[in-house]
Amino acid sequence: MSDTADRLPGEIKEPKRRPLLADFFMRLVREKPLGTAGGVIVLLLLFTGIFADFLAPYGFNALHLADGLAPPSAKYLLGTDNLGRDLLSRIIYGARISMYVALGASALNVIVSAIVGLISGYLGGKFDIIVQRFVDAALSIPGLILLITVIALVGTGLLQVIFVLGVLGGIAWIRVVRSAVIAIKENVYFEAARAIGAPLSHILIRHVLPNIMPVMIIIFTVSMAGNILAEASLSFLGFGIPPPAPSWGGMLSTVGRTYMYEATWLAIWPGVALTIVVYGISMWGDAIRDLLDPRLRGGVGSYRRAKTKKVG
Repeated sequence: MSDTADRLPGEIKEPKRRPLLADFFMRLVREKPLGTAGGVIVLLLLFTGIFADFLAPYGFNALHLADGLAPPSAKYLLGTDNLGRDLLSRIIYGARISMYVALGASALNVIVSAIVGLISGYLGGKFDIIVQRFVDAALSIPGLILLITVIALVGTGLLQVIFVLGVLGGIAWIRVVRSAVIAIKENVYFEAARAIGAPLSHILIRHVLPNIMPVMIIIFTVSMAGNILAEASLSFLGFGIPPPAPSWGGMLSTVGRTYMYEATWLAIWPGVALTIVVYGISMWGDAIRDLLDPRLRGGVGSYRRAKTKKVG
């Protein structure tokens, strides 16, 4: 029998809805073309970082001394540095370092800001005042100076850079999480949970955290570009990931700055890679923010234009 025959009189069949994730990606493609292009760049970064061993034609530290400072050619598509190392291979392996920094430091940003911001915003009182004054003190110090100081104390290296960027970057997001918690903590279901004697950990995990999850996603996506740029800045100044690791910032600092006049490709290609990745992640993060923020749906954050009906 058909669906119409099985349906009770007066019953309206609801249209099938797409899964939430599929609907989100459809909106991303339809409303945010720049964000979609940025998402493609993010996927390419992840793909390149994961499969760098298979994509790179040479090892990142493979020496070809006879081909030092060779210009771009069929053998070396982007040329070589002063030691004959293939620049394309080093840029591909540099994508892996950028991927580690972007994912690791951004995850720590979310964890630090979530733990401190949740507790500070929910408890309030003197504890909140002390935490906010600590955040004010940390934010009053220029970011790069603070990063260099802490890196000088803990030492250089990939794990140290990820840890420092994750913790210090998370402090900057505490206020955002705190504001989100304050905005929802007076809702009725919070009062009900407190009335039945639910412990603080239960309230924070079961009631507060799910309601601020869009904020956590935004913090993660927006932080990725900033963390990549911060790592490149530290490596450029000699406080980041030490050679021979192929950090894009380090490549611009050591070999690129020394030989850029006689071998311009040493400064151009790492800079181009860094620019494209940071721009793509920024566009993708902005699109995610606009789509997850209900205040921006259909407003200035949307590319959609209101359709007007013709009269007459």
